[in-house]
Amino acid sequence: MAHPLVELKEVSKTYAAGDMRIHALRDVSFQAEQGEFITVSGPSGSGKSTFLHLMGAVDAPTSGEVFLGGLEISRLSDEGLSEIRRKEVGFIHQFFHLMPTMTVYENVALPLLLQGRKRAEIKEMAENALARVGLSNRMRSFPRQLSGGEMQRVAVARAIIHKPRLILADEPTGNLDSGNSQNVLELVAELHKEDGFTVVMATHDQMPLRYATRRVGITDGRLEEGC
Repeated sequence: MAHPLVELKEVSKTYAAGDMRIHALRDVSFQAEQGEFITVSGPSGSGKSTFLHLMGAVDAPTSGEVFLGGLEISRLSDEGLSEIRRKEVGFIHQFFHLMPTMTVYENVALPLLLQGRKRAEIKEMAENALARVGLSNRMRSFPRQLSGGEMQRVAVARAIIHKPRLILADEPTGNLDSGNSQNVLELVAELHKEDGFTVVMATHDQMPLRYATRRVGITDGRLEEGC
């Protein structure tokens, strides 16, 4: 029997803040199939980032179960979670998260270096990823020499280089103007169509919704379909 790519079963996440307990997610159940493009809408503080972090093996739930490719990841060791992230998940962040002392090529190649791939393989795959996002001419540049739109395209190339099954994008257009936002979204949508990976994109903007095959929303830590 085929499993959904991602599955959350009655997942809750609670954080302690002094004497207070913050309920970031409350009894969330969710499935994502291979090849979907899902947008997650909601205001700041609603639980969108926590939702992505749990399915991306960045964080563990307070209660409930998280599965990726049929494997329960919610109880894995830190080493096991790192292995899942390196192989199965690509991340695109609002503020790019590029290493300022590394070139564009080195930033994109980093996931493969962490996997211990051979140098020739890394070179071929990094050059191909940068070509796909239109930045072959920027390989030797440093992040400080790039525009915001170019930095986000580098982040997209880094997210796809290791051919993950799941791409998690947390407000990827939140730090871009409307023109660059459109370009980045079109790029992600094109790569999604070509490669067939699953995209889960958190956003409070309306623009990404047009690319979604499915929409969900989070309000006060609770999931709502069709938002």
